[in-house]
Amino acid sequence: MTKNKKQTGDAVSLVYQCRLPLSTTTVASVADLLRRHLKAIGSRWRSKPTGRIAVLVLAVLRHDQRAADLAGGNQISATNMRR
Repeated sequence: MTKNKKQTGDAVSLVYQCRLPLSTTTVASVADLLRRHLKAIGSRWRSKPTGRIAVLVLAVLRHDQRAADLAGGNQISATNMRR
């Protein structure tokens, strides 16, 4: 897993060690489903936007990557990643 340097400004980077070809439509659809589900269950706010959560979920489903590896590369805890 590579580490990214602290970035300045509003730039957001997602670190992942293999290519994950996703269309914008796919990410938007999964993010919308996630957003509706969180609203339906009355979930509290999340530390990451639903678009980033959707990409992480798709990465886990596609490549069976360990949660701790993805969490470490994306500055979130492994516990949050498992949730």
